[in-house]
Amino acid sequence: MDNVRIGLIGVGSMGSAHAMYLHQGEIKGAELRAVLDVNEAQRKWARQYLIGVEVFADEDAFFSNDDIDAILIATPHYDHPRLANKAFKHDKHVLCEKPAGVYTKQVREMNELSQSKGLVFSMMYNQRTNPLYMKVRDMVQSGELGEIKRMNWIITNWYRSQSYYDSSSWRATWKGEGGGVLINQCPHQLDLWQWMTDLVPTRIRAFCQFGKHRAIEVEDEVTAYIEHENGATGVFVTTTGEAPGTNRLEVAGDRGKIVVEESRLLFWRLRIAESEFNQQYKGGFGSPECWECTVPVEGVELGHKGITQNFVDAIVTGENLIAPGVEGIKGLTISNAMQLSTWIDDWVTLPLDEEHYYQHLQDRIKQSTAEKKETMNVLDVKGSH
Repeated sequence: MDNVRIGLIGVGSMGSAHAMYLHQGEIKGAELRAVLDVNEAQRKWARQYLIGVEVFADEDAFFSNDDIDAILIATPHYDHPRLANKAFKHDKHVLCEKPAGVYTKQVREMNELSQSKGLVFSMMYNQRTNPLYMKVRDMVQSGELGEIKRMNWIITNWYRSQSYYDSSSWRATWKGEGGGVLINQCPHQLDLWQWMTDLVPTRIRAFCQFGKHRAIEVEDEVTAYIEHENGATGVFVTTTGEAPGTNRLEVAGDRGKIVVEESRLLFWRLRIAESEFNQQYKGGFGSPECWECTVPVEGVELGHKGITQNFVDAIVTGENLIAPGVEGIKGLTISNAMQLSTWIDDWVTLPLDEEHYYQHLQDRIKQSTAEKKETMNVLDVKGSH
């Protein structure tokens, strides 16, 4: 095909940003042909600023439109799998905003349908285009770091005030959003955790604090300990109630340690691997010689546009996806496991017992104070993280 004709669902904060760069022709080989939003104010905005783009209020009419080849989903979390499945059933490719969904049981069904249809399916994991994290992945995958022993991420620069949570009744509720900092702010970090390292978590013990810093239902502070298949351990710390915040990633391996902080990548490189030094050294006290190296990081973060361009290229030319949609379940599994570990006050072993998590989530949804919403009636969730 000459151009991929895209239909966008949801033109709130993030959806409208997607709409504008598509409409302005910033994605080669793509054109925005239609938008769907049940909010009249959002449709009015679309008619005003997206001249020539068909605007829909009716979901069935939108999906039945033969003038659409691919769907970009930018709606509240719970709707992501449902809308993706509907797109697949109409033989349309899908690019979905993060997270893949709220619970893995729902997302697994979406993944299975996407694979059975053979359509292009991508997640909007734009942090995979960040040169810093791309370089970490390269250093790990190439063996420069050796076998990973430990990974720590302190990501606490997600400060959110009470007024942020009070801005909409669905925010920070089990019924409206399905979680807090783990599912709203941290999907990128939980995705990068496994994408950069290929570490496979085997069990998690987490301590989530629900409404610790703000008058909300869901988690706003998390400290979690993770064990991995190769024996590596990890600690993940996040919150929306701390100022000033920190974003510091450490990855320790047999050949040294990587630290990413303040937009810099430092590598403490061992002249010989720690395991080799340990076997050879006979002097009692001592440690391997270590060099502190500032690793040059080249390139520009392509962000949302980069993921969208890659999605379009995958449809047109078969280019490999940067963020395959089926990988969205990996970070979500870690998130679900952290919440479940807190709810049951115990370790959670992976693979996750998806039904167990789902039942606990349903219990919290029943007690949720969020106003009941009709499907897709609030589409400004994305981009307001």
